[in-house]
Amino acid sequence: MGRLSTLGRALFGGVLAFTAIDNLRDIDGMAAYAESNGVPAADRLVPLSSGMLLAGSLGVVLGRAPRLSAGAIAAFLVGVTPTMHDFWNREDGEREQQVIHFLKNTALLGGALFFLSRGPADE
Repeated sequence: MGRLSTLGRALFGGVLAFTAIDNLRDIDGMAAYAESNGVPAADRLVPLSSGMLLAGSLGVVLGRAPRLSAGAIAAFLVGVTPTMHDFWNREDGEREQQVIHFLKNTALLGGALFFLSRGPADE
């Protein structure tokens, strides 16, 4: 089970770390997109939330502070998913894409909650 757990942590955390780094590389564009979706203080919240996602995902990959790391990921997803992927407010062409992103984030939230439920003794 140890190798599967390590692989699972690497895949889950690695994809989220990539997402966070991608957000940070285009922080101005991401902040503008967030602002266009009604996010207040997007110029501060986007870097903060992306940094939180990066720290949490690296913590999951490395198996460090598992509850704190998974909690950071879960908090990011709970805040971002309904705000940025509000498919119910979109027109037909964009709605389908936002449904896909919303469902993907929901599945990732499920993974984060799973890791959050595990304690250090479960590693």
